[in-house]
Amino acid sequence: MTETAPDLTLDEIRQALAPRLARHAAFDGWSAAALDAAGAEIGLPPGQAALAFRGGAVAMIDAWFAYVDRTMAERLPGETLAAMKIRERISALVTTRLELVDPDREALRRALSILARPAHAAHGAKLGWRAADVMWRAAGDTATDFAYYTKRATLAAVYGATLLAFLDDESEDFADTRAFLARRIDNVMRFEKLKAQLKPDPDRHFSPARFLGRLRYPVR
Repeated sequence: MTETAPDLTLDEIRQALAPRLARHAAFDGWSAAALDAAGAEIGLPPGQAALAFRGGAVAMIDAWFAYVDRTMAERLPGETLAAMKIRERISALVTTRLELVDPDREALRRALSILARPAHAAHGAKLGWRAADVMWRAAGDTATDFAYYTKRATLAAVYGATLLAFLDDESEDFADTRAFLARRIDNVMRFEKLKAQLKPDPDRHFSPARFLGRLRYPVR
């Protein structure tokens, strides 16, 4: 980054501070103190960084998770994922996210605690959906029917459960979490296989998936 702090836009400040915030949040919480400490690293005077995070702790957490989204996609570009089977792509994407937050595990614990509060639960669900959407898009998903929603809801649930397992994992290179993730993906894949076997002939039966898909993308 060649710009000096006063030259940065608010969006650029948020992007610059996102990874730094997590390091300070581990000690100071997602607080004004963490924000000022992170801002000082790029030359911002006390209080100025808050202008880019008017939503307080939730806005800071949102920016950090967005940083994880971007960095995950950079580490696993399309050409890398294209050589993998779909379950391997999802596993690699989730594992990469865990590797990115691993150095800031205490900041993650504090972040999830904040998002679990009733006042922030809706925003927490939104961030979980966003993470799942970013992963499915990176994996090459092009679904436009009901599967678009079910895939993201399922992956958001798997990812959320994996994060909770990860927080308490003391195994080397979080091996226990990797095994937990593999089991969850196995369960999902078995369910999807069974669902495909039981799927009715779309030419002979009404399909809610096709109906909802057409509502989302009307035929012109």
